[in-house]
Amino acid sequence: MVLNEKQEALCTASRWDFSDLKALYLNCTLKRSPEISHTEGLIRISQAIMEKNGVSVEVLRPVDFDIASGVYPDMKTQGWERDDWPGIYEKVKAADILIIGSSIWLGEKTSVCTQLIERLYSTSGDLNDAGQYAYYGRVGGCLITGNEDGAKHCSMSILYALQHIGYTIPPQADAGWLGEAGPGPSYLDEGSGGPENDFTNRNTTFMTWNMLHVARMLKDAGGIPAHGNQRSKWDAGCRFDHPNPEHR
Repeated sequence: MVLNEKQEALCTASRWDFSDLKALYLNCTLKRSPEISHTEGLIRISQAIMEKNGVSVEVLRPVDFDIASGVYPDMKTQGWERDDWPGIYEKVKAADILIIGSSIWLGEKTSVCTQLIERLYSTSGDLNDAGQYAYYGRVGGCLITGNEDGAKHCSMSILYALQHIGYTIPPQADAGWLGEAGPGPSYLDEGSGGPENDFTNRNTTFMTWNMLHVARMLKDAGGIPAHGNQRSKWDAGCRFDHPNPEHR
């Protein structure tokens, strides 16, 4: 059983319809499938809440793919023989909610997570139908696991990057679990206390519901209002709310 009684009760009592939403979890573990990922263990709680509410959910590990390094949308144009990022980007664009998961090494998010953010940045200049940056109208959050300090530092870095490229960050859009400092048990290890930890379960639950609510509001509103934030019109010479007879 992934969800506890409190989490199940919240799902049962929900009066909202989230069944038209899509969520994508990108687990930036360093472990390839099917090796056990402790970060994915935490992801499963948030995922279960989403699925209980009818959300279409997909979980991917970027490390399973051949993703080139760089900040171009398709690094094959820069001499790389293979780059799986364009296919993953299509999944990112189709998702209303993006959750990035990462473990902690030396107090930092993983190298895979850094590479992922660089590739998200590489496609952040794309525009949507309203002339805004492509990630507008989407919601972002993160989940962190580790045996050392750094969960808030990693979350700060990830959430800053997501909002900078256009994602909307709900309140309390991060959660994490930290085991004993040093070579102690990890989240899914027997006796770790991770899956039962009330603080982590509470934060993961709040994060997931906040993402659902904000994604619902954005979807119903048709995204972020397109005024004062349209790259296409700015490039055309428009200066919002300033006298500009040619572009009224």
